[in-house]
Amino acid sequence: MKLSKSEEELMNHLWRLKKAIMKDLIDAYEDPKPATTTVATLLKRMQVKEFIDYKQIGRSREYFPLIKKKEYFSKHVNGLIKNFFNDSASQFASFFTKETNLSKTELEKLKAIIDSEIKKK
Repeated sequence: MKLSKSEEELMNHLWRLKKAIMKDLIDAYEDPKPATTTVATLLKRMQVKEFIDYKQIGRSREYFPLIKKKEYFSKHVNGLIKNFFNDSASQFASFFTKETNLSKTELEKLKAIIDSEIKKK
């Protein structure tokens, strides 16, 4: 299951905060801040999708993520590779390195990461 762009933005705030009540989440946004009802709707949708849950504390709900950011991002990237690059990591890597204007230093760092992974296999 995937998050909408608005849900991803809220989820990023929650990942950063680790746990938060509604006020904390709204305060995490830049101005103009979303309406409380908007954030409540997004939280409900994210709970139904099983990305978050909450703990009742008095009259407040303390929300927390059920999925780690790395896990979500990994599934998202793997979906991109499957759907847009014919399930080919090398096609994705080729596109990524050619179309993102990476510096020579950044490319060398990527090469070092790939070389390290090759040694592990």
